[in-house]
Amino acid sequence: MPEALKTYVRFIDGLNARIGRAAMYLLYAIMGIMIFSSVTKILHVPAIWTLEMAQFTLVAYYMLGAPWSLQTDANVRMDLVYARFSRREQARMDIFTFFCLMFYLGVMLWGAFDSTVYSFETGERNPSAWRPVLWPLKVVITLSFALMLLQAISLMIRDIATLRGETI
Repeated sequence: MPEALKTYVRFIDGLNARIGRAAMYLLYAIMGIMIFSSVTKILHVPAIWTLEMAQFTLVAYYMLGAPWSLQTDANVRMDLVYARFSRREQARMDIFTFFCLMFYLGVMLWGAFDSTVYSFETGERNPSAWRPVLWPLKVVITLSFALMLLQAISLMIRDIATLRGETI
């Protein structure tokens, strides 16, 4: 494998691992928001922003953790059949399905980017009492799909190296 591809794989894997680990801590933010919400309801002064903020934080947690999940093979697939294959056969299957994944991620990235641009241009807000702007959440979603696309490419490079009898 060319050194540039090995460097790409190491960089993307490291980047997604750091972002994924940082995203794990968003669960604490969600818990803090929900505790704050509970306390304010008990005191009969409920905050109107807590439910939406918890939902937005959950989206960020889920989406920013997805590339790391893809990298660590924590994603769901048909392991009933796949697990019986040798590592080289698994690499062949991964390369075959890679193109379906790339199409899916490409369409999702395109839609997310288009939605983010629309949100910026129109100043889109959530139709609720709090009315937060939506572009920060949409930027996170777009970034996450881009990172997943880069991670999928990294995994394909690893699979090609496996077929060639190399490790990265």
